[in-house]
Amino acid sequence: MLALVTGGTGFVGYHVVAALRDQGHQVRALVRDPMRAQALLALGADVCVGDLATGAGIEAAVRGCDAVFHVAAHYSLDRRDDALMYAANVEGTRRLIEAVRHAGGPRLVYTSSTAAVKLRHDGKPATEADGFNDPDKVYSTYKKTKVLAERLAIDAAKAGMDIVIVNPSTPVGPYDVKPTPTGRIVLNTMLGRMPAYVETGLNLVAVEDVALGHLLAYARGRRGERYILGNRNMHFGDLVGTVARLAGRRPPRTKIPFWVAMSVAIVDDYLLSRLLHHTPRAPVDGVKLAREPMYFDATKAVQELGMPQSSVEDALLRAITWFREAGMAPVSK
Repeated sequence: MLALVTGGTGFVGYHVVAALRDQGHQVRALVRDPMRAQALLALGADVCVGDLATGAGIEAAVRGCDAVFHVAAHYSLDRRDDALMYAANVEGTRRLIEAVRHAGGPRLVYTSSTAAVKLRHDGKPATEADGFNDPDKVYSTYKKTKVLAERLAIDAAKAGMDIVIVNPSTPVGPYDVKPTPTGRIVLNTMLGRMPAYVETGLNLVAVEDVALGHLLAYARGRRGERYILGNRNMHFGDLVGTVARLAGRRPPRTKIPFWVAMSVAIVDDYLLSRLLHHTPRAPVDGVKLAREPMYFDATKAVQELGMPQSSVEDALLRAITWFREAGMAPVSK
């Protein structure tokens, strides 16, 4: 099978490429910057250059493929990136769907996010059946673009295209190059730069399980269905405490009240970042996201796809080990 993967230079995309290669499939990776694709070439993937935000190279990349995994997305909580997120996440998805349609419709697995899943307010984890977040009421532009893009995928499936949607929660593990927001939490805890935290909750999942979930969605997923790729719901304090213990650091113990965090974020986001021309360290949208726990239930993916539920603690340890081997954190004594 020849599979096209978008976003292969990113965290999840890299692991999707690795999982496909491990199963003996040919992989064509669509990348914007070939200079960042050395790791994909090392996996044995072919690289083609294109840009979802402009449409360049998309039709050529899809041509001849048996499967398409659309993993790419631009993530930012900086309002200066809003236009780029719309261009890449929404219009880029629209362009890719059209290219797949023109190519005769190989099965498309679209990587959405639990950011598009509506949270419950009764204390229970959200499921696929809880529907979509209202794009006009969500806190961040990223969330809005993921809702809009997933709706494009579902509408195309309703019109007859063979599309399956996956909604990863919060992946953790090795090869978090950028790193992702969760990777930064792990790294900052390792470096002792997490003296305090706002109490919230996340659903953590091994990134390797997320990657395999993509392949299982291709093989077993039902057309037009969405599958939450998640595992363990954790309090934020438990997350940073676990990372600190695994990394041999003292865990942060100070909980910051939400109003304090929001006050700091407003000053940083609306004043300091504009005066000093830097990306806000504590964006307002990021603090708003922490207002309520983001807990999810992956039962559907486990039962219908056979998605594994590997140890989250082991995944955090692999992340810690990789950050040290990559020189991003010192080796413990």
